[in-house]
Amino acid sequence: QVRLVDSGGGSVQAGGSLRLSCAASDFTYSTFCIGWFRQAPGKEREGVAAIDRHGRTTYSDSVKGRFTISQDNGKKTLYLQMSSLKPEDSAMYYCAANSACTIATMSRPEGFTYWGQGTQVTVSS
Repeated sequence: QVRLVDSGGGSVQAGGSLRLSCAASDFTYSTFCIGWFRQAPGKEREGVAAIDRHGRTTYSDSVKGRFTISQDNGKKTLYLQMSSLKPEDSAMYYCAANSACTIATMSRPEGFTYWGQGTQVTVSS
């Protein structure tokens, strides 16, 4: 059974940085598409960044240039380095994985089957 455990969230001031981690287990990590999504209260879950098994990455326009997705295949761990954080980045962040994806589906929650429990990020002004 695929298991994803998110961590690394916290409270920071605007302009600060955080690094989220997602530890994966019980699946062939390197063959999966895996990414980060976020959901703020009263808003829909949205794609933040994702990476496929070929190493292709996608980012939402709102985080391009500030967030970086990376992974350590050996450790089966996905990371999201977040810099220049803004109050509007505050949300619950979720790691997600799926056995296959396309450029079109990498940014859509419905394109992912497996989800972590989420980690809260709060950015104060």
